[in-house]
Amino acid sequence: MPAVAAAGAPEVTRRGSQTAIPCLFMRGGTSRGPFFDARLLPEDPGVRDAVLLAAIGSPDARQIDGVGGAHPLTSKIGIVRPATGTTGVDLEWTFAQVQPAGDVVDTSSNCGNMLAAVLPFAIETGMITPTADHTTARVLTRNTGMVSEITVATPAGPSGARHVAYAGPARIDGVPGTAAPVEIGFLDTAGSVAGSLLPTGRVRDTLEVPGVGPVDVTLIDNGQPLAIVAAERLGATGYETPAEIDADDALRARVEALRLVCGAAMGLGDVTARNYPKMTLVAPPRHGGTLSTRSLIPRVCHQSIGVLAAVTAATACVLDGSVAHDVAAAVSGARPTVSVEHPSGEFAVTLARDPDDPRRITRSALLRTARLLMAGDVLVPRSVWDPVPTVQEKKPA
Repeated sequence: MPAVAAAGAPEVTRRGSQTAIPCLFMRGGTSRGPFFDARLLPEDPGVRDAVLLAAIGSPDARQIDGVGGAHPLTSKIGIVRPATGTTGVDLEWTFAQVQPAGDVVDTSSNCGNMLAAVLPFAIETGMITPTADHTTARVLTRNTGMVSEITVATPAGPSGARHVAYAGPARIDGVPGTAAPVEIGFLDTAGSVAGSLLPTGRVRDTLEVPGVGPVDVTLIDNGQPLAIVAAERLGATGYETPAEIDADDALRARVEALRLVCGAAMGLGDVTARNYPKMTLVAPPRHGGTLSTRSLIPRVCHQSIGVLAAVTAATACVLDGSVAHDVAAAVSGARPTVSVEHPSGEFAVTLARDPDDPRRITRSALLRTARLLMAGDVLVPRSVWDPVPTVQEKKPA
């Protein structure tokens, strides 16, 4: 286990008429966004959310007045702190999803891509002190209670001090070039949001969808609530580019109508304003993988596929009778590796199955990469949040 540093967090300061909050801007997997030390943000959730919206620049489709990237994949936020008492956990983090044009900060779901940057952030900010060439930490996702093990390379520099290695040979589809691997093991993630792996108790449901008719779906949650549907049933091939799907208003309307019905069937209530369930259109693989996917998040097509969406789609492939199983290439064994094809390439997930209950996945292992992109302060108007009066003024550089 790594050493957990006891040093206090750096200070929030003032810069003229604005509040300056220490922040690292990081890429995690195929997503990116600002990461904050939770101890530096307002304790009141409403004020905290106002700060996050101001920092990222929402609501505005271009997010021109903040650090967001005008797309759901680049409108994500990580909030990290040392563990607060949970046994066997080193770090806690909260994932926040913001839609560019929306005014809601959604902390109800998971993000496995941004998770890849949590341990690097903790090491960079002194929450974790590396003591070996590789550092492993257990991370609790506060959104859903999910626990994962993350391992990163932490070699010693010329002075002997250890640091996060970002350069390396690992390649993930959807990110240019190569980087150091970030190994993630998800531990028993079934029912992360919907309460069970199969919220309806069935591997396949037939739902009546307004304007579409009866649709066969697999409703499943192994880290991310997914509604899996055969692409051809909604008038697609499953091989479209994200741009083609985003430009097809009729297809997206059918997908959204189905999503609302699926949300209710999964016991999630009215999901109109929610970022889940994610919608996954599936088709037979074309490039030697197990399954072809097009994932909507939930109304814009993902350029690749989310980590936990890939884990959940992979899980559906090994469940006899599921919609994914119908079109997937055969997989077998107690530890099958499922290759999930997506618009930018493929995503390999290795599953560990309970020998006494093949429907129970005890561990999901995969590889991501991460990189620190920028370090400094995010500035928000003091009208949004003015820190305590004792904080000293920070003079402009």
